[in-house]
Amino acid sequence: QVQLVESGGGLVQTGGSLRLSCAASGRSISSDDMGWFRQGPGKGREFVAAIRWIGGTTSYADSVKGRFTISRDNAKNTVYLQMNSLMPEDTAVYFCAARTIRDLRYTYWGQGTQVTVSS
Repeated sequence: QVQLVESGGGLVQTGGSLRLSCAASGRSISSDDMGWFRQGPGKGREFVAAIRWIGGTTSYADSVKGRFTISRDNAKNTVYLQMNSLMPEDTAVYFCAARTIRDLRYTYWGQGTQVTVSS
């Protein structure tokens, strides 16, 4: 089992930046694909970004491409989401998730961290 804990959320003005962290414990996530998802007010959960365990290949939702950057530090067992040029529509609870090499879906989820962007 792996436990994921997000941090770094908060209140920021339009155009500002935040860096979210997702700290894993229980086992190493170095062989897991890791993702960030978000759920805005009254909306369903949506994909934000992902980073593969092999090669570090990244992918992003079109809505955040060019503004957000996902990265990982396997030595710290942590995944990050650098968010720049934030907009009010980025307001959401952000979740990190892990997918093992045996799974087709993300099966381990954190509790989420709130990001609020004021206009």
